Amino acid sequence: MVATSATEHLSIALVGHVDHGKSTLLGRLYADTGSLPEGKLEKVQAICRQQGKEFEYAFLFDAFLEEQEQGITIDTARTFFSWQDRQYIIIDAPGHKEFLKNMISGAARADAALLVIDADEGVQEQSKRHGYLLSLLGIRQIAVVVNKMDLVGYREEEYRQVEEEYQAFLAGIHVTPERFVPASAKLGDNIAQPSDRMPWYNGPTVLETLARFHKETPPDQAPLRLPLQDVYKFDARRILAGRLTAGALRVGDRLVFSPSNKAARVKSIEAFHVDRPPASAEAGQSIGLTLEEQIFVERGEIASHDDGAPLVGRSFRCNLFWMGRRPLTTGAEYALRLATREVPCQVLAVHRIIDAADLGAQELRETVRRNEVAELSIRTRSPIAFDRYADLPATGRFVLVDEYDVAGGGIITEVLSDELEDLREEARRRDRSWVQGEVWPEQRAEHYGHRAALVLVLGGDTSYQEALARRLEQVLVDDGRHAYFLEPDNLRAGLDADMVAADRHEVVRRFGEVARLLLDTGLIVVCPLHGLEDEDYRAVQTLVHPVPVLMARIGAGAPLETDVRLGDDVPVEDACGRIVEELKSRSLLALALNEKRRFRYANYSI
Repeated sequence: MVATSATEHLSIALVGHVDHGKSTLLGRLYADTGSLPEGKLEKVQAICRQQGKEFEYAFLFDAFLEEQEQGITIDTARTFFSWQDRQYIIIDAPGHKEFLKNMISGAARADAALLVIDADEGVQEQSKRHGYLLSLLGIRQIAVVVNKMDLVGYREEEYRQVEEEYQAFLAGIHVTPERFVPASAKLGDNIAQPSDRMPWYNGPTVLETLARFHKETPPDQAPLRLPLQDVYKFDARRILAGRLTAGALRVGDRLVFSPSNKAARVKSIEAFHVDRPPASAEAGQSIGLTLEEQIFVERGEIASHDDGAPLVGRSFRCNLFWMGRRPLTTGAEYALRLATREVPCQVLAVHRIIDAADLGAQELRETVRRNEVAELSIRTRSPIAFDRYADLPATGRFVLVDEYDVAGGGIITEVLSDELEDLREEARRRDRSWVQGEVWPEQRAEHYGHRAALVLVLGGDTSYQEALARRLEQVLVDDGRHAYFLEPDNLRAGLDADMVAADRHEVVRRFGEVARLLLDTGLIVVCPLHGLEDEDYRAVQTLVHPVPVLMARIGAGAPLETDVRLGDDVPVEDACGRIVEELKSRSLLALALNEKRRFRYANYSI
């Protein structure tokens, strides 16, 4: 059988318990389809003879010496072969329990999966765990290869026992496999050709099973998703760079960037070493683009078309596989990475913990241990753009980072609405229709030597709170900053004079809109807020987004969302110094006060 030219690509995850024959199956597929490089088979056979080993097809792909010595696949390998107008990208994922993290990272990119079970050993704990993880990752197309049938004499009853046990397990996690295939990878039975040793089976071979897998919605036909990787300045142009994970775009398209709600039309698509800049781009391409309007957007934003924007929010429900050294704990803070965005987050609740080896053993506790699967609710510190995994996988999966290690991977299953959704929608409508003057935010930042920011002074005694806010304004102005003390009581006496005290929601909304106007002028707005609840502070953050908000809370017991925590008895001057240092650490101020310098707005990071 000879490999042919491929017109379609399909990614297949190959998973299974250690020693159940995954790599042997893969080696046999390559050998039987004529996909091996010339001389590869003979070379590996010669090495086996030199080492006094029996030749194994697994040796074709277990390339590392330590893998061959241990007899297990350690790293996730990506290999390719073509058959019948399709190229298969095989992701050979480790089966050993210690390498589950590699298995997750590999399988997450697959369109379908082959799960291998040893007919002699039967269904193992790892077989169940891998089945659950494939379900967790949202892989809907799964086929099970019951391998090593030669070890059980090709008996149908042995095959049926494995099939019935694993079918019942998969039904418990709402997974319906496409089919089960009895096979012997070592001897080639039902791999590329039907086997006459199992006349009781008349279904497809493994290779025919692969051919029956289909691609989901083509990425270029899905809604546009372009996560921004970075923003570069070349001559007078600002080039937005990123990789299209879904959809397509053309010059002239109007893009909306989430979660900032900024919008602009594509002026050009940039590419290296081309005679003529392309007029369009599609999923899978890494591109740069320029915009007709000079809006400020940054790494982590997701560009889309107006009629197909991603979801924006702070809370969602998810399925997560935990791999961290330390247990995941309710209330603890982690870094969440989704596409190119990283943001602090908290675990709000652990709804259930599942032992993948025994789905009946479900626990309710506030910690998730290593190698456990859990259903969680998570809240991010600031709004992020995302999709449900079932709708768009690339922007529906994420990882959690504990300290500096990737400790968990998950998929978003449900968006949790909150009382701020109406305000987010109001901000979206406002920002998309905002009439911009001739002076852009980056010009104001370069002129002032700082970026616009809102500093909220919260908690503690009202007199101390106001004294701190007033002093902070004076310190900033003395150092050449453009700062403004916004006293909410001034709004209550004027703009809010028609309001009744009970309508706190509208009072907060008006305050947020006034702050937004002042921030648009490039000011650092300092405001003491008292008598409000945490949700009111978050409402203000929602209305002024994406302008950064620094929250300085006085007193003990400050929540994790507070940027600067001040004790009850911190002198005002010391408190001001800590807030100024925090502004500098977030690149909102030039590093040296009273120093005149050009301030490069394009290099800001929040």
